[in-house]
Amino acid sequence: MDEELKCPVCGSLFKDPVILPCSHNVCLGCARNIIVQTPEGETPPHSRASGNSDYDYLDMDKMSLYSETDSGYGSYTPCLKSPNGVRVFPPTLVHRHCSITCPLCHRSVSMDERGLRGFPRNRLLEAIVSRYQQSRASSVKCQLCDRNPVDATVMCEQCDVFYCTPCQQRCHPSRGPLAKHRLVPPNPAQGAGPQPLNAATRKLATCVEHEAENYSMYCVSCKSPVCYLCLEESKHGKHELKPIAAMWKQHKCQLSQALNGVSDRAKDAKEFLVQLKNLLQQVQENGVEFEACLVAQCDALIEALTRQKAKLLTKVTKEKESKLKTVRDQITHCTMKLRQTTGMMEFCLEVIKENDPSGFLLISDALIKRVLSAQEQWVKGALEPKVCPEFALSVNTDPLLQAILQLDFIQAKAENPNAPPAPLLQLEKCCMQNNSATLAWRITAAQTLPVEGYILELDDGNGGQYREVYVGKETVCTVDGLHFNSSYNARVKAYNSAGVGAYSKTVVLKTSDVAWFTFDPTSAHRDIVLSNDNQTASCSSYDDRVVLATATFSKGTHYWELSIDRYDNHPDPAFGVARVSVARDAMLGKDDRAWAMYVDNNRSWFMHNNSHTSRAEGGIAKGSTVGILLDLTKHTLTFFINKEQHGPVAFQNLEGVFVPAISLNRNVQVTLMTGLEVPKNIQQ
Repeated sequence: MDEELKCPVCGSLFKDPVILPCSHNVCLGCARNIIVQTPEGETPPHSRASGNSDYDYLDMDKMSLYSETDSGYGSYTPCLKSPNGVRVFPPTLVHRHCSITCPLCHRSVSMDERGLRGFPRNRLLEAIVSRYQQSRASSVKCQLCDRNPVDATVMCEQCDVFYCTPCQQRCHPSRGPLAKHRLVPPNPAQGAGPQPLNAATRKLATCVEHEAENYSMYCVSCKSPVCYLCLEESKHGKHELKPIAAMWKQHKCQLSQALNGVSDRAKDAKEFLVQLKNLLQQVQENGVEFEACLVAQCDALIEALTRQKAKLLTKVTKEKESKLKTVRDQITHCTMKLRQTTGMMEFCLEVIKENDPSGFLLISDALIKRVLSAQEQWVKGALEPKVCPEFALSVNTDPLLQAILQLDFIQAKAENPNAPPAPLLQLEKCCMQNNSATLAWRITAAQTLPVEGYILELDDGNGGQYREVYVGKETVCTVDGLHFNSSYNARVKAYNSAGVGAYSKTVVLKTSDVAWFTFDPTSAHRDIVLSNDNQTASCSSYDDRVVLATATFSKGTHYWELSIDRYDNHPDPAFGVARVSVARDAMLGKDDRAWAMYVDNNRSWFMHNNSHTSRAEGGIAKGSTVGILLDLTKHTLTFFINKEQHGPVAFQNLEGVFVPAISLNRNVQVTLMTGLEVPKNIQQ
């Protein structure tokens, strides 16, 4: 309650408080200090906003515009500052053109010829302050006693706290940083504990207009008490008047009811404050526990990775020791053989030096056989190492690295009890074929609301964002057109009229390292004839016709070959890649949607958009193979004939989606061979 009884200007308890028109109170002496003179005819503003902590009643910059010579009004310089930050001006003589501004709401009001006498005295507030001061002077209790506070013996001027002797020795010892604090006897005027004041000592409030008369009635229209002289002057003749005692009781009752409501809200606020403090403690405890759990989980992952690393290193060590043993054995064997061969050669040289023909001929046949036998032993692979220095071991860490990069917290959401549960992926029914994935799932528990559909999501194969690839009622879905030699993460969720359910567990889909595909009968020209499970293609027309394969490529490196089964009359079939929209009734490469090499029995050309380039010698015949290397990492296309690179790199800067394609007529029949390893030593 202390703040309610302190003046906003001086910061002390109210002394002779007056009520401003805005219903705020100030001391009478402070009111004299904040009076401001205004030019004649100027109306003070109703409110004055300030962005500073100081309350300025005059704009010092603007005051320079008014000099004593020009306007006849003097400007006042602030001389002191109140504890509440309100700037106080020196006392001045009160003239007709004066105003006063409330230090709380900044509302200004002009004063009439009565000056401050026109503002009513707040006798009630004055009585409360007097009672408060007298009650606090009775005794001062220790402020740190837990129960039944005893009288204080000292007060710390710096801490502004009252202590009894035990509490002072325990909580405020005269040592350390507290040694400089000054302990003084308690000031009775700063104690606690209100006591009622004798009603006989109260001063009765008098009328502002008629200072000798007490209030007797209450004007409901003006909302102010009045005396009988005010009634006789007919100022309130048409206003509603009520006895002051009755209105006093009525307003007391209204205030009590309002206080009951505020008391309930205050009680709720205290309970809420306790709840917040408990919540603060819970957050701290749960945070420490969660951090420890996270550290334990990460340590477990690191430990598992360390164990797996040890296993892999063991395998590498075994492979290394096996290779070393093989090489050492081969060195020993070769050394022994070389020693024997060298000895035999030296012996043969000595035999050749002999001049005895008959003696030479007796042993020459045997020596010749031994030399030839030794020569055959070295030729049959004795000079080739039995092992290669490279290790035929590889570790694919990309899926694990992607999983680590995707490791993150899942924001828990409030579960909808009527939403479907997370579907269960049926791994035994899920399969991969080339760059196509087939997934199957089911709902494990019965629901009150039927499932309306499912949403299947895949990431981009590089650990990126998920995207929807299927929305529907089926529980089996095949996704085509994935990148070869890539790992995808897939998940599914169900939905119904109540909302969307939780995601299933994530499954990792690994596409084939190499592509296996056939000719596509749906994309072939009608003159194309396919056989051998769509692996062999021929044509019934003398004109060139195009057929595409079933695979599409947009990423990675891919190699396939075509075997020439029949080759009559020196035709020039074309081999390469194309867009899906390529023309089917012309040689491959005639339009801008195909990149090809056409070849006859003697030479070949590269062709794109009917542009012929890079003629190369060497053609094909029955039994030949034509290889196509599409490297979408380097964005190049290269051709091979009979396992040898044919010409330079044919095309560069290839971007987009490509389909293997050929064009041929009735004089050619080819068979497609896929799933082959990529050739090495490519010439640029």
